[in-house]
Amino acid sequence: MRHTLYLMYLLSFFTRMFHFLPSELSHFLALSGLKAAHSIGLLKLLITDDQEKIDKITDDSKNISSYYFNNFKNRLGIAAGLDKDGEYIDCLSALGVGFIEVGTVTPVKQLGNPKPRLFRNRKEKSLLNRLGFNNKGVEALVENLKKRTSTIPIGVSIGKNFDTPNEQAYEDYLFCMEKVYQYSNYIAINISSPNTTDLRNLSSKEFLTELLLKIKEKQNLLAKSFDYVPIFIKISPDENQKALEEICKCIIQYKIDGIIATNTSISHNDKNGYGGLSGLPLKGKATRNLLLIKKIVGNEIPIIASGGVMSASDYQEKINAGADLVQIYSGFIFEGPKLIQDILKRKPA
Repeated sequence: MRHTLYLMYLLSFFTRMFHFLPSELSHFLALSGLKAAHSIGLLKLLITDDQEKIDKITDDSKNISSYYFNNFKNRLGIAAGLDKDGEYIDCLSALGVGFIEVGTVTPVKQLGNPKPRLFRNRKEKSLLNRLGFNNKGVEALVENLKKRTSTIPIGVSIGKNFDTPNEQAYEDYLFCMEKVYQYSNYIAINISSPNTTDLRNLSSKEFLTELLLKIKEKQNLLAKSFDYVPIFIKISPDENQKALEEICKCIIQYKIDGIIATNTSISHNDKNGYGGLSGLPLKGKATRNLLLIKKIVGNEIPIIASGGVMSASDYQEKINAGADLVQIYSGFIFEGPKLIQDILKRKPA
């Protein structure tokens, strides 16, 4: 038990030290260090002593409304964006989370927007990013999914390349779907990132109806050759109530399997300019939208909550608001692996 605490304090110390480095560099160094610690067996110390306790406390995961999640050991997951190319799945899974969402990936490799494009505000515990789907391409991700040794459930977030017009966006999503389908436990359709020009227009009725129709057709076709893989739509926190109602009705109409609420917000005055804001300032807006979505879809569609989960109490707030699963991203950046342990060892309300 004592060595577990020492390791946790050490990881937390390095997490705080990385905050003084440029954000994108610290992100890379932190994940690389985690991968190195996993390769020599250090991460096993984090969960070995307390695994029975953690599993018992998180037994509420058996109450998840959808059978899709029966093989998830708990409700806590890593959000897309932390591990874009699936290079850190094994070391992240060793931290005790119940699932990991990788991506967002696009059909063809792209560098993303010009740097600097990731900014950390330690005082407000927020991140501003305008990365722009920087990734090595969907086929590189698939190779990493094939090579992973952990059996943790994986969601894959897919998007369109920046130079694909919205009229042809469905082709990018269908291409990525076909590539990742057999290696995924669910697929997230990212139409809500603010950092690819006009991507959020795909949430409008003009594009959404055709997109969901084609995605559903592709899903049904792939399910004839492989196990059924659920599809989730990731929604922006900046949608008003009317738009949310239209999006949710469309999701129900085309029998899409689930919703991720929410992505980052462009409604902010961050000194670093445009981009998607995440972290503590997003919590209230994301939870309000979660409540609205839950009111619209009820128990008919499972919801993964994301946005502003910085503590165990924030996690419980999402569960109480109707989330089936909860993801962390910025909270993990600021608090490190300790946040995962705090959540897993909490006493459920």
